[in-house]
Amino acid sequence: MMNQLEALTRDNPVNAFKRLFDELDPLLHERGRLAIVSALAAAPRLTFTELRDALGMTDGNLSVHLQKLEEKGYLAIDKQFIGRRPQTSCQLTRAGRQAFTNYLDHLEIIVQQGRGRNRA
Repeated sequence: MMNQLEALTRDNPVNAFKRLFDELDPLLHERGRLAIVSALAAAPRLTFTELRDALGMTDGNLSVHLQKLEEKGYLAIDKQFIGRRPQTSCQLTRAGRQAFTNYLDHLEIIVQQGRGRNRA
């Protein structure tokens, strides 16, 4: 993160900001998927129902977002039966946690620069 801050002070600020925005993970930048990853970063494991209700999504919308996150390797989905009822639960993978941390680091740099707070 410090190298990016240093680059912002050396380079043309407009070009540096463009690079930062271009480096934001487009999969995580989508509002619904960002909400899912944020919720799972705060709780080690959530069921499909817990995510759906907490985020106010439809079953179909949540399913599509979860599938995209799973395909990228950011999310592990576990399907099992509890008694006779199926239960789907989700958790971030190591790659998903790292991608979310990187995303937040990029946003932090953008916010700091936008507020004129450069730590470099």
